[in-house]
Amino acid sequence: MIRFMQNVTVLMVLFTSSLLFAQDFQGKVYYQSKTKMREGAKKRMDSLKIPDDRKKMMQEMLKKMLNKSYILTFDKTASIFKEEEKLEQPSASGFSFKIPSGILYKNISQKKYTKKKESFGKVFLIKDSLKKIDWKLEKESKQIGNYLAFKATAMVKKEKSFRRMRKKEIKSDSTKIKKPEMQKLTVWYTPEIPVSNGPELYQGLPGLILEVNVGRRQLVATKIVLNPKEKITIEEPKKGKVISQAEYDKIMKKKIDEMREMRRGRRKKSAGGRHVIFSN
Repeated sequence: MIRFMQNVTVLMVLFTSSLLFAQDFQGKVYYQSKTKMREGAKKRMDSLKIPDDRKKMMQEMLKKMLNKSYILTFDKTASIFKEEEKLEQPSASGFSFKIPSGILYKNISQKKYTKKKESFGKVFLIKDSLKKIDWKLEKESKQIGNYLAFKATAMVKKEKSFRRMRKKEIKSDSTKIKKPEMQKLTVWYTPEIPVSNGPELYQGLPGLILEVNVGRRQLVATKIVLNPKEKITIEEPKKGKVISQAEYDKIMKKKIDEMREMRRGRRKKSAGGRHVIFSN
């Protein structure tokens, strides 16, 4: 059955390729991301002894940070993936908070990517190779909008969280080489759009990836525009300090460690300035 579905997929790719690739094929996909809050963070939020209206405001801010909209602009060989720019509605407090997500350029034919990212007041161009994902094509299929999508799974490295990294390093024995933490990645791709691309760094399937499920996060295509009237221009970002992904991760870890040390120093200074007076 699996082999039959794979053969159907190949036939669909060949058929749609002849139709779509006969023209200057381009497109845009709009994705909506949803991230579930960690159970521990949810419990801490619920236990806060603050007024309900303030708690609600904090929950709304956190929801905006966790749930975002993105656009993938692509052609046959390259793409740009970035957060969709929207006019921010002011909150009840008038406070607005936004973390720049950067711009991700992928060149599928050259198997490379460039990520433009602003961190700690500096603009970086992270240039590296696209990693091969060991996909397993599954037999399940479902409809996503107007497109028939097929399921694929893989085991991938768990993304690094710089905020939680330090605690894990303290607990672990530095003399031992630990295997990277792995997690299951499940995606849905459509051979009806025969481009081996997708959101973020996901790629390598016989069709465009329309849905991603990994860890607590989900990315789902909500709108697809093929061959728009206005011609799309896909250009690799040029301005910024060029470094590799490993070098960028090292810089971020060092900066966050420095911030922790500064915070720890302020706490010690604050504690040292307190005086307790004992009276008879």
